Amino acid sequence: MSVARLTLRFFRRELRNRFAGSFTGGLWALLQPLVQLAVYAFVFVHVFKSRVPGADAPGYVPFLVTALWPWTAFSESIVRSTTAVQDNAPLIGKVALPREVLVIASVASSFAVHLAGFVAILIALALAGKDVALVGILPAVLMYVPLFALTLGLALICAAVQVFVRDLVQALGQLLLLLMFAAPIFYDKAQVPERVRGWLDLNPFTFYADAFRALLLHHGELSPARIALALATAAIVLFAGHALFRRLDPHFEDFL
Repeated sequence: MSVARLTLRFFRRELRNRFAGSFTGGLWALLQPLVQLAVYAFVFVHVFKSRVPGADAPGYVPFLVTALWPWTAFSESIVRSTTAVQDNAPLIGKVALPREVLVIASVASSFAVHLAGFVAILIALALAGKDVALVGILPAVLMYVPLFALTLGLALICAAVQVFVRDLVQALGQLLLLLMFAAPIFYDKAQVPERVRGWLDLNPFTFYADAFRALLLHHGELSPARIALALATAAIVLFAGHALFRRLDPHFEDFL
């Protein structure tokens, strides 16, 4: 069986297992981020009175949606795929297969679910009269391609290391929380002191938060130089992740 067909089979299995026994089925993939969004919107809008600076700035809810949903796909993919090899230890011991397909399928299933939810909530916001540019949805979907490559590269690294360092997945929760607040997801970069803004750009997700808002809300700028740098970063991380995974692959069975 080809790698593509094998990956597709595991992708379908991931989707089935994801919603097996769930009362709402795939609807939970949309409800869970919506509940999360409602909590964050209440806290930041009604409690902290957060506003996006600028006379022509978008409302806070669309501002939050355009970064929070891609972040959910990014962070959940890494967490779920980190244990992909470890969770399939019995299968690995019995069947000869390229182990990276387990990670690819896990990342792809999370992205597929949250991308569908992302498009749905953008259309809903636009129909509700919010400042969402529907013409930007297609470019925004295309922006998921380098984000997927970046995520997959990191996921391959984490999945390979998790086989040997079993508490990595616990540490990831704290690290991803730090990365979430170190990216302009809940706030605008203009609200951050200028001396700190350069540090935010070291977070790879900062570009994607800015990019989705530029495409969908016409808020901020998306320069060709930043796009080129993001594409190069995603390609390098994916190449490095695949190389490390292949390097450690022969030793997996000794530690599973």
